[in-house]
Amino acid sequence: MKKLTILLFLPFLLLSIASCSGGEAQEETSTTDEEEIQVDGTLKMRINDTDVSVEWEENESVETLRELAKDGPVTVRMSMYGGFEQVGYLGTDLPRNDTQTVTRSGDIVLYSGDQIVVFYGSNSWAYTRLGHIMDKSDEEMARLLSNGDVVITLSLE
Repeated sequence: MKKLTILLFLPFLLLSIASCSGGEAQEETSTTDEEEIQVDGTLKMRINDTDVSVEWEENESVETLRELAKDGPVTVRMSMYGGFEQVGYLGTDLPRNDTQTVTRSGDIVLYSGDQIVVFYGSNSWAYTRLGHIMDKSDEEMARLLSNGDVVITLSLE
């Protein structure tokens, strides 16, 4: 009877051990994947010939921008739109986490996964937040962005 009980219990014990060790291996892999996404260096932004100080969000979209910039500067030709923003195609899709947002002057967002938008006014729409320009007033943002198309450059420091 004892041998029968042990034989019945043994498969459950082996399954429990296998489940535990499988979970640890999966956790290690997931940590490694997250570490691979991290790119060293500070992401910098320039609008035409003006460097701007940006407080970047901590999200997958910004990490992907950093990854793109590690191979060299990312240049985006922007066009005025709606009298309150500049919009430009990135040439690639970024991960997105759109939420209904009210923007303000200086906000940098991702639209439709493949367009970057820099605001010098306000709008309400579903965007993925990328960052905010910290060192320019509303008036300075308007001077930078409201007088025709611009070029933004993203690079790593």
